[in-house]
Amino acid sequence: MKVALINENSQASKNQIIYDALKETTDKKGYELYNYGMYGVEGESQLTYVQNGLLAAILLNTGAADFVITGCGTGEGAMVALNSFPGVVCGLATEPTDAYLFSQINGGNALSIPYAKGFGWGAELNLKLIFERLFAEESGGGYPRERAVPEQRNARILNELKEITHTDLLTILKTIDQEYLKETISGEKFQEYFFSNCQDEAIAAYLRDVLAN
Repeated sequence: MKVALINENSQASKNQIIYDALKETTDKKGYELYNYGMYGVEGESQLTYVQNGLLAAILLNTGAADFVITGCGTGEGAMVALNSFPGVVCGLATEPTDAYLFSQINGGNALSIPYAKGFGWGAELNLKLIFERLFAEESGGGYPRERAVPEQRNARILNELKEITHTDLLTILKTIDQEYLKETISGEKFQEYFFSNCQDEAIAAYLRDVLAN
């Protein structure tokens, strides 16, 4: 599994804390971890929580990532932004049980976490436990187990509805403000990570053109 970490500008200074906590779990599980920033360094390309949604959608819809960890001050804005795009089902977790239940009941592919609200003593430990429980079992297993079948059915129906109610990603990329798109994909590691993992040649070619212009 390829896991991507994305931070927006208000919480960029916590990137290393989040990355270190996440890496403990991804290393144990044998997952690949890609840190797309922001990294909290001066002069780097900026990401808002809205751009978190756009970047996450690009990664997930092209197969460049299988799961995205993101967030903002409250976690709410990033969650809403991610869920506004096709092919993305993002939950919100403030503690480990949230993460586990989202994984098992909803089987989504992204998680938003608050990195300011309630982020005090023991925050690093809480993050480690969130990531442990998020990836503890194969997603979509159901909870409680006797509810697995209807929960899996509802998750499938939601994904099918999103295909109907959302425009395809390439159309979105061609339609939105191109400078905004370029800023979103101008992070230090984007080209290194994305183009080596992207499985959608049409989107990859389009984004190369955006970056070149």
